Amino acid sequence: MIASIFPITGNYELRVVQSGSMEPAIKTGSVAVIKPSDDYQVGDVITFGDVYKSETPITHRIVDIKVIEGDYYYITKGDANDDKDPKDVPKEDVIGKVLFSLPYAGYVVQEARKPFGFAILIIIPGVIIVYDESKKIWKEIKKTKKSNT
Repeated sequence: MIASIFPITGNYELRVVQSGSMEPAIKTGSVAVIKPSDDYQVGDVITFGDVYKSETPITHRIVDIKVIEGDYYYITKGDANDDKDPKDVPKEDVIGKVLFSLPYAGYVVQEARKPFGFAILIIIPGVIIVYDESKKIWKEIKKTKKSNT
């Protein structure tokens, strides 16, 4: 829904943040706008993981960078976590850098994926719009009939 409102071009992704590991910077339920980059620095918030597996990608901050035989590995940590992540993140596992987040917008997105939420957010407003426009058309038809007689 958000992507359709704004003219977003390029390879941006929208992801719903499902845990509080990055609070207060990124709140649980936020929508994070992510864009791949060729260059990641210490302090960047990145999303990483295998998108095609059943695991949910993780969004954490880079706290250090290692270069081993020319390959980059990122040491990451959630802002709300006490310890660094147990596994270093190879550059090829990075989905992208978080550009910004929209607090709590993810709850709306998650609900819209369910049948009841879809009905509330899409079908009901659609029915209201069609009903309202139908009333306007009917009034115009009545006016036209009165002016013709």
